[in-house]
Amino acid sequence: MKENSLFDSLLEETQKTSGPVTCLGMTFDNDEARRAHFTEELRKKLQDMDFRKIEGFPSGNDEDILNLSDPPYYTACPNPWIADFIAEWETQKPEQPEGYHYHREPFAADVSEGKQDPIYNAHSYHTKVPYKAIMRYILHYTKPGDIVFDGFCGTGMTGVAAQMCGSKEMIMSLGYQVMPDGLILQEEIDENGKKVWRPFSKLGVRRAVLNDLSPAATFIAYNYNAPIDVFAFEKEAKRILKEVEKECGWMYKTKHSDGRVGSINFTIWSDVFICGECTEEIIFWDAAIDKKEAIVRDEFSCPKCGAKTGKLGAERAWINTFDVSLNETVRQAKQVPVLINYCLPGSSKRYEKTPDQEDFDILKRIGTNTFPYWHPVDQIPKGDKTSEPIRLGTTHVHHFYTDRNLKVLSAVYSRIDSPQVRFLFTGSIGGATKLNQLHLKNYVFGGGGCNPGPRKGVIYTPSIGLESAVTKLLEERLKTQVRAFKAYPNQRTRDTLISLSSASQLNGDSRLESVLDYVFIDPPFGSNLMYSELSHTWESWLKVTTNNKQEAIENRTQGKSVDDYRKIMTDCFTYIFRLLKPGRWMTVEFSNTKAHVWNNIQASINAAGFIVGNVSALDKKQGGLNAIVGNTAVKQDLVISAYKPNGGFEDRFPKEAQTEEGVWDFVRTHLKYLPVTKQQGALLQFVPERDPRILFDQMVAYYVRKGYPVPISSQEFQIGLAQRFIERNGMYFLPDQVAEYDRKKMTSGELKQMSMFVSDEASAIQWLRHLIKEKPQTFSDINPQFMQQLGGWSKNEAQLDLRELLNQNFLCYDGKGPVPEQIHSYLSTNWKELRNLPKDDPTLVAKARDRWYVPDPNKAGDLEKLREKALLKEFEEYKEVKKKLKVFRLEAVRAGFKKAWQERDYAVIVAIADKIPNNVLKEDPKLLMWYDQAVTRIGGE
Repeated sequence: MKENSLFDSLLEETQKTSGPVTCLGMTFDNDEARRAHFTEELRKKLQDMDFRKIEGFPSGNDEDILNLSDPPYYTACPNPWIADFIAEWETQKPEQPEGYHYHREPFAADVSEGKQDPIYNAHSYHTKVPYKAIMRYILHYTKPGDIVFDGFCGTGMTGVAAQMCGSKEMIMSLGYQVMPDGLILQEEIDENGKKVWRPFSKLGVRRAVLNDLSPAATFIAYNYNAPIDVFAFEKEAKRILKEVEKECGWMYKTKHSDGRVGSINFTIWSDVFICGECTEEIIFWDAAIDKKEAIVRDEFSCPKCGAKTGKLGAERAWINTFDVSLNETVRQAKQVPVLINYCLPGSSKRYEKTPDQEDFDILKRIGTNTFPYWHPVDQIPKGDKTSEPIRLGTTHVHHFYTDRNLKVLSAVYSRIDSPQVRFLFTGSIGGATKLNQLHLKNYVFGGGGCNPGPRKGVIYTPSIGLESAVTKLLEERLKTQVRAFKAYPNQRTRDTLISLSSASQLNGDSRLESVLDYVFIDPPFGSNLMYSELSHTWESWLKVTTNNKQEAIENRTQGKSVDDYRKIMTDCFTYIFRLLKPGRWMTVEFSNTKAHVWNNIQASINAAGFIVGNVSALDKKQGGLNAIVGNTAVKQDLVISAYKPNGGFEDRFPKEAQTEEGVWDFVRTHLKYLPVTKQQGALLQFVPERDPRILFDQMVAYYVRKGYPVPISSQEFQIGLAQRFIERNGMYFLPDQVAEYDRKKMTSGELKQMSMFVSDEASAIQWLRHLIKEKPQTFSDINPQFMQQLGGWSKNEAQLDLRELLNQNFLCYDGKGPVPEQIHSYLSTNWKELRNLPKDDPTLVAKARDRWYVPDPNKAGDLEKLREKALLKEFEEYKEVKKKLKVFRLEAVRAGFKKAWQERDYAVIVAIADKIPNNVLKEDPKLLMWYDQAVTRIGGE
């Protein structure tokens, strides 16, 4: 019965794909006819030179682009049909009730999802976000049928997540409940402190538009998202492997000690060095590897003369060989096979041997044979990550493979006729290169020693390499991919579009304006990963390569600085802003350890018109090499939630911008988009976005971006905020929000304040504000606590004395007049004997004398003006300095930039920016904002 059932389901699936197919309003006899029609349409489009000028158009001839594509769903170039699909999808959306208005708070919860998922692991990539993590965001921000966009799609996990939102089984695996009518419930705490299930989303597939600059990425994304006949895929792959084994199996044969012939699992290759004393060759494996302890010795001896040397000081051995693929002699660092791991027929037991003469004869025979099949011979592009392999003579892509593996790979590739089997091929070739490193501890202490591929994020040829048998790699990868494809709970649909271009211009179609419901992106971050360099091997086999002109990275070889990176990212975010509907959200997953990259991403988001509503954490449970070993490595990625202001406010603002009403309209609108509460477990957290200083900064940034002077000082802003909005625990709320906050606080208890680190004047003031607002204290009480916070003060920042910081920003009660309310409240709460005493009672006054406290906003105006006057006086001194400023007050520069902006003196901003260290400018979001806007205004005048 089982076999008949399987056959029937396969027959039904075959009929689905071979029967009539409807696409963009046209009906075709079958899917092949659909593809043939749109391929011809794309072929015509490729003749249009304007089309080929679209930013990010890849390098490759027309036929190779067409062969890689599956139009109109996937094109290995800008996809011309995006607007047509979106228009069709809009008509298919479920009707909304009358008066429906979209509103979501930012998704403020921290997310943790592991990577040990069969679908996630179907194909490797330089970096990717687990699709289950993305599902949580999509479910929060969208409803079934909504259109989700990922402009830096990588492997297409956003598309997978959008489809999985239609799977009840997958949604329940995230800890949600799904009702019979499709309503999705999440667990919350009610006002009585009890766990309840409340509706927050709806079961149903979301549509996805995916884009990337990389042909390798889009090809992988296509295979992750397109429908697949798993049975046919497995059958075809096994047929090819069987044929290749018959033709090339002899290349991986070796003789056992008793004469039986075994099959090689992997061969270990070693670098060879030259002894500086006697010029004898030193095989690194023999001299430097301790096979018992699984360690590499820093110092090792020459086997002939005993002279000591180390890897860093040793001279490499080189070899000149005739490269039949290039038809020329090449010079490369010498490596030799030192150990063979193999199995005998009918047994999984592993044996090891040192290569014998027959093994060397097989390698020689392979090396002298010509290549009967095509393989890539592309020159490796010069880049920040490719200089090391090029230095070792690995100048062309085929040099990444041994002759044996290259010949077998080319034999496999010549037989591939489907994108799914090509997906199997690209998923395997990383482990077939010379970049594959022996994991010494696994090898010695168990685990087989066979790594699945090269180190992530780098192009590094190890001194001890692992040549894995291609056929075995493909067999293992086939099992992984079949397991992954079967793990999809539903049949994959055609609800995902894939395009290849820069995220700053999808396809030049003017219809793409305010069409997207939600954006989730994981963009490149500074110099973290050199995507085009790392993908070049894949793309050489695919015959279509990245056009890196618009690649958003910092890269010395490409001549791209952090400013270039910021400009490209700003262009991308500006275009995405245009695509997104007003009032909708963009989620940006951020993964970098450097402050200047974080600030540049925020600056780009703001410059594009987005407003940040929340920053939370995403723990991907795993890190690449670069993330783990860095001194400032972070274990969690950050997730930025930013929104496009709704049309109503955008329309009103130009009329209100010159008045104070524009400020309060902005704050009112912005507060609607902020999370009312954030929780860590059952504990309520401080929401920093509701802090008055951060609200002020957001308002200023919005005014500056729109080119208007800020009509209000920070002191006036804080007074106005207190008059118009409701304050709770140092945060401000709208009237309808405060009831929810109060209810949650009653059930959660004490508020967990955010932790702070004192590293400059601004953070010192903030730390002091928190300290003495909660507990007004004397100087002698504050000083030891303050000293404990110091230690990481920014080297360019002038360090102020504690008394100076207190005098300029806070007030001290001198015992004259009534005790200030803040001190009175603290003392009467903590000392029973001081309760109910009048504020001028001598006992109370004595206890309160010399305590520092935070001034009431209504009475702090004079203090603020005095401080600003002192800062601006210092800024005037900076203007007179002719040389570079090494140590200065950052707060003075900020105050001076703000004043210069108000006076439209953009040249002063640029001039002072040139005097301060570049890293200080790049790592301070406020300075960066003033500077960028000043440069823009000067350029436009």
